Amino acid sequence: MNATDSPAANDRTCLDTIQLDRLEQAFRSWLDSAKGSDVRFSRQRIFLIFLLIRYTGAKLNEVLKLNLSDDFDSQRHLIRFGSVDKDGRDSSREVRIPEAVSDTLATLLAEASSPSTLQHSLEIDPGFVRRKFYERTRAIGLPPQLGGPEMIRKARAVELLLDKMPLPAVQVLLGHSTPNLTSAYVSFSEEELQTVTRYHIERNFSRKTSACNAFFGKIQSIRRGDIQAIVEIATVSGSTVQSIITHASLEQLGLATGKLVRAEVKAPWVLLAKGMQEPACTAENRFSGTIERIRTGQINSEYRIRLDEGTELCAIGGSSSGNLLGLQAGDRVWAFFSCYAVILHVD
Repeated sequence: MNATDSPAANDRTCLDTIQLDRLEQAFRSWLDSAKGSDVRFSRQRIFLIFLLIRYTGAKLNEVLKLNLSDDFDSQRHLIRFGSVDKDGRDSSREVRIPEAVSDTLATLLAEASSPSTLQHSLEIDPGFVRRKFYERTRAIGLPPQLGGPEMIRKARAVELLLDKMPLPAVQVLLGHSTPNLTSAYVSFSEEELQTVTRYHIERNFSRKTSACNAFFGKIQSIRRGDIQAIVEIATVSGSTVQSIITHASLEQLGLATGKLVRAEVKAPWVLLAKGMQEPACTAENRFSGTIERIRTGQINSEYRIRLDEGTELCAIGGSSSGNLLGLQAGDRVWAFFSCYAVILHVD
């Protein structure tokens, strides 16, 4: 997948999270039904390959080159891809996986009938791997082509983008060679992007969903007043978010310029204005974007807005107000909220 594509456009052409979970369960059942140690060992290898692609978004050839005795860190829940080439260039990257998946990998390796072979080599004919992926996908009533390794990689990227993981973090996870790690005047290290990734990976796996928007970024400036201070955050995606906080909270959280923070704003606090022109209002945080989808209820409606810099924002407002504005999917809007609505977290 091109990570600059809209996830809303892509999520209709690849498996969604529920379908991915069904496919994973199909692989588990297939493994559990194996009769004989040789058959079970063969299926363990295929299941391991599926889990690695499913949760790392790696390419099939990357996974088949893994040496799990060296490249799987069960304590830190990391998979290492790539290596140092003959010219000394380091092309490696570390990808975080959910703790529960890490435990599953460790268990599979420990119980394998031939653990040394399983740990040191996943080298299997790629065509054979694809056939087994297609078989399991067909078995749950889905088009087999959607269950191929490349499509599962794409589905993982879309899944994380829909979960609001910043685009640069997704690009790093996928192994793109030129992710943009600079936002405004602030640069983000790979270690800091790993922190962002860890939060989204665990939240996505545990399905902790709420009508709350999260922005990751570094504190760009702090302006102190008599009682409160304005904290300006340069986000990973390239936007700027302002929050107001008391001096006591500032000290308690240990906030300082350059510190990585998570800024959250609840969806009901996000207001919308239709049109291209920036609204004249007192809200410090204003972002232009496009409505991607609307879920309408009798009282409230939920709006999913794709901001121009790529972040997805959720807003919840009265259905009557949305009808008054004539809001529809595809409309250009401005989303805005006060700095008082932004809550800061230090992970």
